[in-house]
Amino acid sequence: MWELWTLLLLTVAYFLWPKIRRPGAKYPRSLPALPLVGSLPFLPRHGHLHANLFKLQEKYGPIFSFRLGTKNTVIVGQHQLAREVLIKKGKEFSGRPYVVTLDILSNNQKGIAFADYSPHWQLHRKLVQATFALFKDGNQRLEKIICQEVSSLCDFLATQNGKSMDLDFPVFLAVTNIICMVCFNSSYKYGDHEVKIIHDYNKGILDTLGRDELVDIFPWLMIFPSKTLGLMKKCVNIRNELLNKILQKYKEKFSSNSITNLLDILIQAKLNSSNSSSGPDQDSKLLSDKYILATVGDIFGAGVETTTSVMKWTVAFLLHNPQLKKKIQEEIDQNVGLRHTPTISDRNRLVLLEATIREVLRIRPVAPLLIPHKATSDSSIGEFAIDKGTRVIINLWALHHNEKEWLQPDQFMPERFLDPTGSQLISPTLSYLPFGAGPRSCVGESLARQELFLSMAWMLQRFDLEVPEDGQLPSLEGDPKVVFLIKPFKVKIKVRQAWREAQAESSA
Repeated sequence: MWELWTLLLLTVAYFLWPKIRRPGAKYPRSLPALPLVGSLPFLPRHGHLHANLFKLQEKYGPIFSFRLGTKNTVIVGQHQLAREVLIKKGKEFSGRPYVVTLDILSNNQKGIAFADYSPHWQLHRKLVQATFALFKDGNQRLEKIICQEVSSLCDFLATQNGKSMDLDFPVFLAVTNIICMVCFNSSYKYGDHEVKIIHDYNKGILDTLGRDELVDIFPWLMIFPSKTLGLMKKCVNIRNELLNKILQKYKEKFSSNSITNLLDILIQAKLNSSNSSSGPDQDSKLLSDKYILATVGDIFGAGVETTTSVMKWTVAFLLHNPQLKKKIQEEIDQNVGLRHTPTISDRNRLVLLEATIREVLRIRPVAPLLIPHKATSDSSIGEFAIDKGTRVIINLWALHHNEKEWLQPDQFMPERFLDPTGSQLISPTLSYLPFGAGPRSCVGESLARQELFLSMAWMLQRFDLEVPEDGQLPSLEGDPKVVFLIKPFKVKIKVRQAWREAQAESSA
């Protein structure tokens, strides 16, 4: 019997004991660590993790590490080092670490957001990029799709004239429909049951990802029942069932003569690999329904909640800065007018609006801690050695709030993105990476930027967004999960008198 206990203890020690480092190598300074639990007792327990890690830079420097269980994590909080990780050595740090909750979300690291560096990830990312290329020109271009949905959003908001409301669901519907058009050329209407399903499972997934589960540090805890993991699995199953139903219906009408969206691209790629003269190859296996569903699920997950959140943050900051909102509306009135709706070509004329969006992305980044990277080989960051398999996290919050790079970084100041005359957009520092960079950068950056600009331009042209009658301003503290969410708030919708008069004149 004692032999079995000895074997068990040796096995546990092997998996829980820190791995030997390279002799003579210089590693980033580390937080203290204890056996088994690592640095967990020494990490701040209260407040936002991204802000706490930023504060730790005062003691440990712009790159430091800590250990959770047996896994070393390196935190990078300086833009020069961040660019080295993301761009200069992008391939060496393109891996994704295994995380229990994210593994459930990604159906065992499928898709493109949480998949490890692999032929599958390379293939699917390439196909997603090919999808966005479809929408650059012609009647399908993104701008037209976005404007159609923003127009519907504004028409709905007009029915709420004089009322105070939460913008969450109307904005969510508009952004969801844009993603639906990109993925499978369809959209939803208010009241459609499937929209509520998508909204609810999205909320459930974000809630579970924001709970800092110990199972992500100690995967062996999966043997015990967990309400959080149970909820995650339930939400992912609901998502997969819905997307699978859409996929099976879509297959029935698929035509190789009409490639117009993401599902077309993925299905056609599978057919091409299956019909290859050399016989079915590895690509065919990597394009099974499970892989396709994971990639479509990633586009939904990454494309809907992120843009919805930034739009709500933008409205919130405008409610806190009514004079700024008024100046943006004056800019729209002077440079676009009230008889024509804004287009992407107006971006260089609506520079204050564009600067405001950029400032929102700085002061409240979509993901304050970028999705963790993993070293795919022994490498280095700056002067420090990084072993293969090390988890590397870019603290975007630190980059965007560094006093050496930004004047009064905690203040909301859109003018920092404008030249002294206020007429030209500028890039004040390289310490600004709202969409990441390199091989793992946000594949939908162009879509997101267009959505944010057009949505806010249309809304501010047509409506006055005001503080509700109770005078309750939105909280700007935020709720950091995988996405930096804003706490629910209400805004009073008022159709602008100038808009009314312009429409009356044009119809007379």
